[in-house]
Amino acid sequence: MKLKGKVVLITGATSGIGEACAMVFGKEGAKIAITGRSQIKIDQSLLILQSEGIDAYGVRADAGKEEDNQEMAKLVLKHFGRIDILINNAGISMRALFKDLSLDVFRQVMDTNFWGTVYATKYCLPEIEHNKGSIIGVSSINGYRGTPARTAYTASKYAMNGFLESLRTEVMKKGVHVLVACPGFTASNIRNNALKADGSIQGESPREEASMMTAEAVAKAILKATLKRKRDLVLTGQGKMAVFLNKWVPGLMDNLVYKTMAKEKDSPFK
Repeated sequence: MKLKGKVVLITGATSGIGEACAMVFGKEGAKIAITGRSQIKIDQSLLILQSEGIDAYGVRADAGKEEDNQEMAKLVLKHFGRIDILINNAGISMRALFKDLSLDVFRQVMDTNFWGTVYATKYCLPEIEHNKGSIIGVSSINGYRGTPARTAYTASKYAMNGFLESLRTEVMKKGVHVLVACPGFTASNIRNNALKADGSIQGESPREEASMMTAEAVAKAILKATLKRKRDLVLTGQGKMAVFLNKWVPGLMDNLVYKTMAKEKDSPFK
């Protein structure tokens, strides 16, 4: 029970990595606050967490709206009396060639993935700084290497990584820990819910999910990195190789990434 008495706030935690983090951190003794846009899904997640003996609380909030994040921080602080760890997990993806992509979709992805991280961090930082706690960004290998047909998603993750790196340097002398966690391909619903060029839902993942890292495994790795107060976490052998090759042979990576993504089911380019 290494986190006994600590309060962990996780955005977008009604499925996937966020929900897995709620369970994994909760089993380490933390009190858990989760957010999501659907009250029904929040209630379902709370029932699962509470059935495991986890003290959990839910707030309906849209990560991309500043006022929702401000209210979220206020309500969690009122309910639990403190915030020790913020996990910026809320995120959406997209899949379309940039030339076809509605800019409204681009803005929506940036609002949720990047601005959602900025807003939540802004309103939780004073309490986390007071408790010398942690700020965690659930980013992506796309924060190191862009992939075609995912321009908005890639831009949001690069922006998240840069923001948190800069913030880390600001708060490093104040005892605040900042972790950027970059999973590789993970079995979750993010690809099923990815937005197409017109903003409609993709509906079916274009990749084979069964062979991917599980959300629970990602959550356990994030927990371990948090307890060790690591600065960066890059997951999967493929992800680590992508980061390495993109740094040293970026031209080669352009071709490798193109060929890999072109093999996806219903790829928008060939």
